Amino acid sequence: MQVIDGTGHILGRLATYVAKQVLEGEEIVIVNAEKVLVTGSKTDIIADYHNRRNRGVTGRNRKGPYYPRMPDRMVRRSIRGMIPYQQPRGKAAYERLMTYIGVPKEFEGMEQITIENAKYRGSAKKMSMEELSGYLGAKF
Repeated sequence: MQVIDGTGHILGRLATYVAKQVLEGEEIVIVNAEKVLVTGSKTDIIADYHNRRNRGVTGRNRKGPYYPRMPDRMVRRSIRGMIPYQQPRGKAAYERLMTYIGVPKEFEGMEQITIENAKYRGSAKKMSMEELSGYLGAKF
């Protein structure tokens, strides 16, 4: 089992690494999911996530798709898009993935790794998942 600290990681790069690992059979736990970063301008990011969020809640489309507001669930949903989650192999892989806000007590003493290719280098505009969730109305 790998425990990944999401602090300062870019969402897409972290998601591709994790998707490959869970498809290969590795159990992955992501802690501090609220500190994962999304790159781009704040107005574009907020508009994109508002569009995703409101897609399934209009009056005529009550059956979905539903998009989460909580940062840990948003990270998990992003990774879900990179695996074949409707097939048995992808469903089993998706069950091997857990994301958490903060660090739960059972993972405090474990070694937390960072993915060097997914670290934010400081060259682009960014927004944390915690800040984005606040704009979407999450309370945690």
